Amino acid sequence: MADRWIRFVVALISVILIAPVLVVLILSFSGDPYLRFPPNSVSLRWYETFLGNPEWRRSLIASLSIGLMTSLISTVIGFLAAYALVRGRMAGKRIMLSFVLLPLIVPHVITAIALYFVSAPLGLVGSRFWIAVSHSVVAAPIVVLILMSTLQGVDPNLERAAFGLGASRVIVFRRIVLPLIVPGILSAALFSFLASFDELIIALFLSGVSSETLPVRIWNSLRMDVEPTIAAVSAFLIGVTVFVLLIDAAARRMLSVGRAAPTR
Repeated sequence: MADRWIRFVVALISVILIAPVLVVLILSFSGDPYLRFPPNSVSLRWYETFLGNPEWRRSLIASLSIGLMTSLISTVIGFLAAYALVRGRMAGKRIMLSFVLLPLIVPHVITAIALYFVSAPLGLVGSRFWIAVSHSVVAAPIVVLILMSTLQGVDPNLERAAFGLGASRVIVFRRIVLPLIVPGILSAALFSFLASFDELIIALFLSGVSSETLPVRIWNSLRMDVEPTIAAVSAFLIGVTVFVLLIDAAARRMLSVGRAAPTR
């Protein structure tokens, strides 16, 4: 009886969480000139408006470029930090880990204000590269958590054996460690991209006209004019998130099958 109630509660919570997403998806295909649920007609006009408007396209390109740069920066930094925290023998690793994960605990608005006061005097507000660096502040802890979990699943005796056979640290790093944690690196890169692609608060403080990201553009549109195009853009963001997660799942499955094949 208790199991049934737990399943019911979980199903109810899932429906409550998914319902707003479904509403947005339905509204994105509305043919009405204003937001109305349920819509009176079905149309792709708001997707055409989104993709045909140069300002929306510019925001999309800005989000993609910033997300890719953030993914690269945070993955490299996060991997080095995770490797040092898992394999390193330095003292105070727990304190260091707490410091690394601090951006996940501190509210984003506080981080955004701090970054703005650092960026404004240096004239970095509006720079896409600097926004990517700032996004890496909140994306790198995600990378660290994913890669620490992955590295803890790698037997350190493999590295010790390679060192015992005369391999240098670079060769061990390149031939032993990296191939074994490719799935984790891929997941970390994808999730860091999503963290940047969907991030609003930091981008709201640091973006300019030429570097206005898609979430910032949605925010400004909601403040000035609530139009159904926003539903189409929001549905697009949901689609990108789902697509990236599917890529992650498919890549992990392919890599696991590829590793298992030689052992058969």
